[in-house]
Amino acid sequence: MNERILVAEDQPHIRALIQYKLRNSGYQVVAVEDGEAALRSARESIPDLILLDVMMPLMTGFEVLAALKQHEETRNIPVLLVTAQSSETEVLRGLELGADDYITKPFSPNELAARVRTVLLRRKKK
Repeated sequence: MNERILVAEDQPHIRALIQYKLRNSGYQVVAVEDGEAALRSARESIPDLILLDVMMPLMTGFEVLAALKQHEETRNIPVLLVTAQSSETEVLRGLELGADDYITKPFSPNELAARVRTVLLRRKKK
């Protein structure tokens, strides 16, 4: 397992927790703290998966996701939205924009790692 994951999360303690869990699960992790940095990093490095917080400074996760899906080189990167926004409307909006999965805060680090693994396996089978 050598997949690269981009984590975009503005809350330092949550970002650190996600980084720690994913690195201990065998992934290479790059973490950023705002939407613009997430979009820039995704375009530069083309990660194997992106975890996007929805509520971030400069660009929301929804805006980043929409921008990723508009460009040929980034449209097929799987995206898992991580957010405190758990209303059905918000979940559906993320899925309609092209997110592969959605996990709400607070979350179990083990569940997060399992969802990451599942999304990556699903993409390999295509």
